[in-house]
Amino acid sequence: MNFKKHSAAKVVKIAIMLALCAGFAPAPQAHAQSPAGHPDWPGKGQLFVGTCYQPIDRSPAQIKHDIAIMKNAGFTMVRMGDLSWDSFEPSEGQFEFEWFDKILAQMHAAGIKVIVDIPGLPAPIWLHQNYPGVDIVNQDGVRLHPATRYSDNISDPDYRRLTRQLAVKMLERYAHNPAVVAVGYDNEVGSSPMSYSESDRGRFIVWLKQRYGTIAALNKAWATQRWSRRINDWNQVYLPYGNGPGPNERNLDLHRFWSDVTIADLTDLDNVRKKYAPNLPAVSNLWPNAPAKGFNYLRSWDQYSTYGAEGFYPNPDDPMSAAFEVMMVKAGHQTPVWFNEFTAGGGGDYGMPGRSRMWAYFGLVYYSQTYLAWTFNSHIGGEEQSLFGLLDHDGRPSWKVSEFTTIAGEFKKLQTMGFPRYQQPQVAIEDSYETEWVTNPPPGPNTMKQYVTDNYSDQLKAAFKPFYRDNIDTAVIDIAHDPIDHYKLVLLPATYVMDQPTADAIRHYVANGGTVIMTGYSAKVDETGKWFETPLPGRLADVFGLRTSQFYRSKQPLKISFGGKQLTGLDGYYEVLEPSTAKVLATFGNTPQKGPAITINHFGKGKAIYLATASQAAFIAPLVRSLYAQLDIQRGPDTPSGVVARVVDGRTLYVNTNEEPATVSFTGTKRDVLTSSSHDRTLNLPGHGVALIQ
Repeated sequence: MNFKKHSAAKVVKIAIMLALCAGFAPAPQAHAQSPAGHPDWPGKGQLFVGTCYQPIDRSPAQIKHDIAIMKNAGFTMVRMGDLSWDSFEPSEGQFEFEWFDKILAQMHAAGIKVIVDIPGLPAPIWLHQNYPGVDIVNQDGVRLHPATRYSDNISDPDYRRLTRQLAVKMLERYAHNPAVVAVGYDNEVGSSPMSYSESDRGRFIVWLKQRYGTIAALNKAWATQRWSRRINDWNQVYLPYGNGPGPNERNLDLHRFWSDVTIADLTDLDNVRKKYAPNLPAVSNLWPNAPAKGFNYLRSWDQYSTYGAEGFYPNPDDPMSAAFEVMMVKAGHQTPVWFNEFTAGGGGDYGMPGRSRMWAYFGLVYYSQTYLAWTFNSHIGGEEQSLFGLLDHDGRPSWKVSEFTTIAGEFKKLQTMGFPRYQQPQVAIEDSYETEWVTNPPPGPNTMKQYVTDNYSDQLKAAFKPFYRDNIDTAVIDIAHDPIDHYKLVLLPATYVMDQPTADAIRHYVANGGTVIMTGYSAKVDETGKWFETPLPGRLADVFGLRTSQFYRSKQPLKISFGGKQLTGLDGYYEVLEPSTAKVLATFGNTPQKGPAITINHFGKGKAIYLATASQAAFIAPLVRSLYAQLDIQRGPDTPSGVVARVVDGRTLYVNTNEEPATVSFTGTKRDVLTSSSHDRTLNLPGHGVALIQ
């Protein structure tokens, strides 16, 4: 499409109109209601085991039979409504709820609570036909029909209007239904593609005007003097290409724009809940780190969620990453995590006996409260016909029903033993949405990947790994959004983008007695994505008491002398530190200058520690362990590799994530609450085995 056919005035006028119609204009920040003052909302001493259920796939006779199976299994919750917009509204303005009413009544009679999902994604075919603005236009200007799920432009004002209307109708009807316990929005929101229509461009221009105010400010933010790309009026603004090419500054604003669109959509729906169903909490199956688009969940979670929730499909070979993802979803919530979708089998995976039970107990370790198997009946058609649920394709219950029956029965007992967990973490790790996108630019001419050669997510997990191994609870948050004064230690692994709110949070935390560790690659660029023209680390050179500009890459793995030992890393990147007030704690052993590798600076009442290389567990682990005693960080139970554990109400929960057996040692003779068996000084856990020892 040729954007130049439109005058600047016309583009902006259309954009403003569309933005206002979509409710996109900035509004006072709203917050999802807290459980405080809602004793009827799920809380301490409540665990839920159940399933995701799509009754649209089932006949009335099958539904009755399915609910009987759920009841006999001891299921206490299901999630329904998602992926079913055209079952509630088969054509525009024609609503049909009686079929759902009957199923809710049956669930209530069976003692099963229901999360009702407002199914804003995917949108029905009729909506696409009536309102073509809902179609995705790819970056080549080609309009795409909704060939696959989530092919919906959620910035379109008609989409937003009709989604809100659907939410109003559903919550007016179900707010006080005795079966309904919570509300969810837009399954896996964050996963729909970016769109490049003229209307999207207009909305982007409105967003830029709200952010920067003037063309001059935009030019400065985007460094448009480079490559003769100055912008003289708003009509010269194009939507950056999400799939490349393009410079970092514009790519960052592109993702910010779509993030704000997504957050506005979720906030719209939560405002409907507050008006029509304030008695129900918000618990949505979100996908904030979806590779297509995602959104800045960690800086906005409290605007639309009461409980952090996710689809939990862990890699059996990487439980540490699973733990990290759960803690990211928990964010700053004071409430537990809900697995709105929970691993039973999977795509091309029938399942493995004992594995789901192990992951359920793993979830207990990591603050989880709700476990809803995806899915109840294996799908006979569509994109997930080879995704295997609790019932086989012929409707026969598989062995997985028995396994989830066991989980439900055991968790009913555990509700009186301190689960779900509410103890707050001692340590926090900064996870920057903007660093993720800046350091992973789209394809095209860009030197970023020549500089930051490791994935940002891998560096985050490298910082998380020592605490995971030491069984220490560790929050994953945006420290510019969530208060950090109560944490004993805060880590910033490769926080490349250092905006003013984040810098202010660090400065305040350290000045008031906190201890922070920041690694190389951090504080290189400001919130526009441009390198600081001040001493590095930008905005924090005085807090860390040093300057660092030079960097090099060793051809050999880096070696650091620390605590009387020589440590060897994996990444050769290192920075040359020029301490001013900082003191050297460790030096590189095999770099030409053998310069400082770890420094510490006393700033105010606290300490700022800098690790002059990439975030690497080999270096971070001994560093943080050297701080445990002085910071009063309590290490968790000592366990062999692959076994996670926590002490809960005087009992110790052990979970063996390995397929092979593992042996745990302790003092004295203790009893396994789950089996009533006694164990003298050792506990032999089978592969995927669990035990609750007292």
